[in-house]
Amino acid sequence: MNDQIGRGRPQLLFLTDEQLRKGIEAMYFAYRGFTADPDRILDQRGYGRAHHRALHFIHQSPGTTVNNLLSTLGVTKQSLNRVLRTLIEEGLVEAQVGTRDKRERHLHLTPSGAALERDLSEVQRERMRSAYREVGPEAVRGFRMVLEAMMDPDMRRQFNRMKESEE
Repeated sequence: MNDQIGRGRPQLLFLTDEQLRKGIEAMYFAYRGFTADPDRILDQRGYGRAHHRALHFIHQSPGTTVNNLLSTLGVTKQSLNRVLRTLIEEGLVEAQVGTRDKRERHLHLTPSGAALERDLSEVQRERMRSAYREVGPEAVRGFRMVLEAMMDPDMRRQFNRMKESEE
């Protein structure tokens, strides 16, 4: 990987349609692998990927509001309400009324929800850890840069805010 990337000096890169097609296919297959392990855990409970995404982002931002979660996930209110209703009814998430605005609902994982989120994340962390070890630090850095460059500008800003809040 060229050291110029990420340092404000553009590097010319010419890719053929065939190379891009192979990259797209690799993304599809990688995503299948990345989601396969948690899908098995979710399937045992009758949940889907939307439940996983909700648990993940509630875990990352305890107390987040329903509106913030809607914005992060980019789903319809109706779709998110179905997912949240299930998670709340099954004791994995609790919704607390806002102290400043009673219309707001702040979301938190219950101990059961945190345990499920941990199980789901651990299998994904292990898959990523294994892949990262296999390819090395330069490839990891490049992969991260490619993913961030593929994000829509609004999503990249949101991602960067989340990243900053973790530091």
